[in-house]
Amino acid sequence: MTVLSRSETGSLNLRGAATEVLGDLIGSALTVVAGVVIWATGWQQADAVASLLIAVMILPRSFLLLRDSASVLLEIAPHDLDLAEVERHLRALPGVTDVHDLHAWTITSGIPSLSAHVTVTDQALDEHGVGGILDQLCACTTEDFGVRHATFQVEPVSHREHEDLGEAH
Repeated sequence: MTVLSRSETGSLNLRGAATEVLGDLIGSALTVVAGVVIWATGWQQADAVASLLIAVMILPRSFLLLRDSASVLLEIAPHDLDLAEVERHLRALPGVTDVHDLHAWTITSGIPSLSAHVTVTDQALDEHGVGGILDQLCACTTEDFGVRHATFQVEPVSHREHEDLGEAH
């Protein structure tokens, strides 16, 4: 339990393992206590009381773990990431004329992810290249918002109608 509790990664796997080990630790201790109470007093209900105490202590942590894992599986946007603010920051970068199809989700606990289409001027592309623009976009989202994984589709402003691919044939 000591080794697992030292981990600061926020990993759902480690939190799940810690919850399981904590349950085992508490269960073992309460089982011993219940055994001693039964042996010393003959009160058989000590076992049931110990079982209820174990459940009451483990259930809240289990529900929190379930909630967090559901957020990852359902790809829910991180609650502390304001997409309007992210869009405003990206639009403020030199050469950026539009940001659209902006999406955020959590790929695993504590790792927010983001994807967006970013339209830039042809001049910015000529001056910085796609790599330079991607570096600026990634720096903005990492430094200002703590996003650790981002995918950007850089689109030149001269490329109109880049979203409508027509009907499927």
